[in-house]
Amino acid sequence: PMTLFRGIAEDQPLTTWLTQTIWPLEAKLTPNDIYQGALLGCLENIKNGTTTFADMYFHEEKIAKAVEKAGLRAVLAQGIIEAENREKGERMLKEGVEFAQKYNGYADGRVTTQLGPHAVYTCSPQLLTQTREEASKLGIGMHIHLAESKQMAKLVKKRHGLTEIELLESINFLKSNVLAAHCIYLTEKEMRIMTKHNVKVSYNPTANMKIASGTPKIKTLTDLGITVGIGTDGPASNNNLDMFEEMKTAALLQKIEYMDPTVLQAQQVLEMATTDGAKALGLEKTVGSLEVGKKADIILIDFRKPHLTPLHDPYANIVYSARGSDVDTVIVDGKLLMEGRKVKTLDELEVMQKAQRTASNLLTR
Repeated sequence: PMTLFRGIAEDQPLTTWLTQTIWPLEAKLTPNDIYQGALLGCLENIKNGTTTFADMYFHEEKIAKAVEKAGLRAVLAQGIIEAENREKGERMLKEGVEFAQKYNGYADGRVTTQLGPHAVYTCSPQLLTQTREEASKLGIGMHIHLAESKQMAKLVKKRHGLTEIELLESINFLKSNVLAAHCIYLTEKEMRIMTKHNVKVSYNPTANMKIASGTPKIKTLTDLGITVGIGTDGPASNNNLDMFEEMKTAALLQKIEYMDPTVLQAQQVLEMATTDGAKALGLEKTVGSLEVGKKADIILIDFRKPHLTPLHDPYANIVYSARGSDVDTVIVDGKLLMEGRKVKTLDELEVMQKAQRTASNLLTR
């Protein structure tokens, strides 16, 4: 849905970006706004060859409907934010649980659900504990923003006397079905705590660079055995959903971070975007690789392009040279969603026109 905010909140620090632009606009969003934005996001994902995505937002039932219509696969979590308003936190947790129960297995099983406590700085330890208890009862995972900014990390330490990871471990929140987005400001001690609990990480390099949040130590995380998948974050902070661009950025940023060109090689990056991404979402038994018994989620890339010629190393060409626009065909659960660059499940022009009207209308409210 944050496709609607593309190009609105540019070149701002994270706190300003959230408090002065994104959150005020989100307060104006209607369920239909979110549906139209989600359809645009699904269309962009199909055009870029992304078959499965994870999302934490509001009115997730509308996003589930968009996923159903588009034919994609998704792991969805209704966002839970307390922001020092206990009643609000309780209500959002209740809504999150209700959504998770109703939509787990939706769209012929292509939609699975999680609970989405936004972050340690927006949810109290009590609410985080309750969320963990509810997730355990439902047998589902959780999606949370973790150690995303230096300012928020300091706020949590000042407020609780513990780092974000230490606090989450103290309330038994950390499990193997926790997906932690960003994970920039972590000590090696905290990384080892994450390893102990098999916490999964979503690495979002472009968004982290754009908001100047910092760079996570991905090599250190993976060397410790932590599963890391690659994400785009939302279009408001990226500004697109091109996973090919994200793979290249993911690799190059880590090479600079460690000042070592051998760090995060092409094959490992592709695995992070596929098999490890599936593990991070708890879907490794059904998708992420082409194997007997798994779902037929497949993309075909047209290598007949100047920038993909010659072909010596397919991994290198895919990670360092390919673009989302090189994807010719997309298949999810055995169903053709795009062939010859033509999307079969959505009217491309209609989706874009409605999204443009929705975004323009949102800004005038």
